[in-house]
Amino acid sequence: MSPMEMAYRKLAAGTSGFGLLIALYDTLAGDLRRAAEAERNNDIEKRCREVNHALLVIAYLEDRLSYGNGGALADQLRALYQSMRRKLIEAQAKRSAKIIEEQMALVLEVRGQWQAMEFKCEPTSGPEILAPAQTQGYAVPLPVQMEHRQMSWSA
Repeated sequence: MSPMEMAYRKLAAGTSGFGLLIALYDTLAGDLRRAAEAERNNDIEKRCREVNHALLVIAYLEDRLSYGNGGALADQLRALYQSMRRKLIEAQAKRSAKIIEEQMALVLEVRGQWQAMEFKCEPTSGPEILAPAQTQGYAVPLPVQMEHRQMSWSA
């Protein structure tokens, strides 16, 4: 398991599937924002580092798609991720912050759609609280009597 996957699994603990997906899109958008900024500042090393991480996040997202039975949405997302990968490689070759920012805008748009779906799927009321279990008919054992001894000690 890669360090990135372990970090996202930690994040996923207690988070809905939508929450994890949104966090991945946030990470991707952050990578692209920093890559575009690095390109503008002529910091090639930082740009490459940020784009490389963005490509890893895209690969992670694509790897989680259901192959075969994922339906039309999975096919569309797979095409999106492939297109983004091509555009990021093109942006590096052309040294174009604009192409990187266009991909960031696309990521934020898709992220917004996932967030809207999360809100639609959210229950309208809070978590259901169950009434206490009834104990009628059950014998509750009395605590075992323990022998009490006086203990003394000195230092």
